Amino acid sequence: MELHHEFTVPVPVDEAWRALLDIERVAPCMPGASVEDYDGKTVTGSVKVKVGPITVTYRGTAVFEEQDESALRMVLIASGRETRGQGTARATVTGTLTGQDGGTAVSVRTDLAVTGRPAQFGRGVMAEVGDRLVGQFARCLAERLGEQKTAESAPQPVPPAQEPDDEPLDLLRAIGVPVAKRAAAGLAAAAVVVIVATRIRRRWNRQV
Repeated sequence: MELHHEFTVPVPVDEAWRALLDIERVAPCMPGASVEDYDGKTVTGSVKVKVGPITVTYRGTAVFEEQDESALRMVLIASGRETRGQGTARATVTGTLTGQDGGTAVSVRTDLAVTGRPAQFGRGVMAEVGDRLVGQFARCLAERLGEQKTAESAPQPVPPAQEPDDEPLDLLRAIGVPVAKRAAAGLAAAAVVVIVATRIRRRWNRQV
């Protein structure tokens, strides 16, 4: 499925370009992500995803296939596999930057393919999850860049960046109440079908 998101950060486009390529710096802004190694092109790490009581860990790599600074365009291809299961995740992420009133507008297009337990939510729910996650990422990144800009203009001791926590990405929490209600309605409908089928089967057995 294809997802598209846009957000802005409060720094000039050249600074935003360098920041987005600084994987160790931006990774803490993405829930559940952990970077183990980065050589300037290939990222090795993991992502933890929580689906209700189940936590799934994907481990894999992400490779920058394109880093065109003149066009302000980057392409990242990521793939991972569940550490304790058969599920997989693969994404091609294309980002383009545009200067905008002293800040930078970032456009992100993601071609995503997921198998395994998280895939049960379907495209609509995954799109809503993506919207929330990108919004959270954008706010975190904007805050970090804004803090750096303030520190540079008025030098003073700056507290060290927080270490990324080990909390998994909670899909049910990210989905939110409206979607959770729709999911609950779907489960209720399924339960009704099961109950009706069970009663019909019992009556049939008694008749026989």
